[in-house]
Amino acid sequence: MASSFEKYQRRRLFSSYISVVVSISLVLFLLGLLGLLVLNTKNVADHFKEQIALSVYLKDSAKEVEINQLKQSLALAEYTKSTQYISKEEAAEAHSADIGEDFMDFLGYNPLQNSIDVYLKADFVSPEILETITEEIMTKDFVDEVVYDKPLIALLNDNIKKISFWILVLSGVFLFIAVLLINSSIRLSVYAKRFTIKTMQMVGATKRFIRGPFIWRSIRLGLIGAALAIAGMAGVLYYLDQSFPELGFTEDRAMLAGLVGFILIMGFIITWISTFFATQRFLNLRTDELYY
Repeated sequence: MASSFEKYQRRRLFSSYISVVVSISLVLFLLGLLGLLVLNTKNVADHFKEQIALSVYLKDSAKEVEINQLKQSLALAEYTKSTQYISKEEAAEAHSADIGEDFMDFLGYNPLQNSIDVYLKADFVSPEILETITEEIMTKDFVDEVVYDKPLIALLNDNIKKISFWILVLSGVFLFIAVLLINSSIRLSVYAKRFTIKTMQMVGATKRFIRGPFIWRSIRLGLIGAALAIAGMAGVLYYLDQSFPELGFTEDRAMLAGLVGFILIMGFIITWISTFFATQRFLNLRTDELYY
């Protein structure tokens, strides 16, 4: 009979440990994903900024040597990520493919111009800087006009600021919720052993001696949960890197190492603090209060 009861208690204790590990791993996994989003917000924003082209349209009277000099100067400019020269013939072919018919047969001539598409580095994609760059390029007398999507750039910059702010707010809120959830799991685990705690205290064990095994056990469970969360994040990162390689989620190894370290530290600190206060609470209760 005693053996069956002991087996039942062991199974119950093991189930309790499993639930704590699962709770910790899920919470830390979601917290890690949110941290990954926070750390990569700038990378994602920069990627979209660098897809916006500054189109420099050249006059038909522009000489080849002048075009080549402009292409070279733009390619070497500090604000340039890449450039692409598009001849009027190439532009006509692309336009005909878009509309599904050869518009030059109708017009009898090619009204398009030679152009250079300049893709800027993300730090230079702002209305003020683009205006300065445009004025500089327009000083060339063979440049007809410089065109870029002003409303899109203004909207993109405004939305990036708003999204970054709310992601930080959400991260803070979720971190608080994560602490509460892990704390609740730890407290339930300690609650199941409250009579054991009080029995040890009644036979003369010190509070520090009683707390020790509970704290170290919770820390081990927290680190196991953190390891599972990191494994889940590794799977998500692999999927993102395969699906969106241009965003470079795995390029910054130092950032990823810091995120892994953060998850491990959170698993350690939250479980340590939660267990300390949970055991302290039951140590301070009277025996008759354990039943409530």
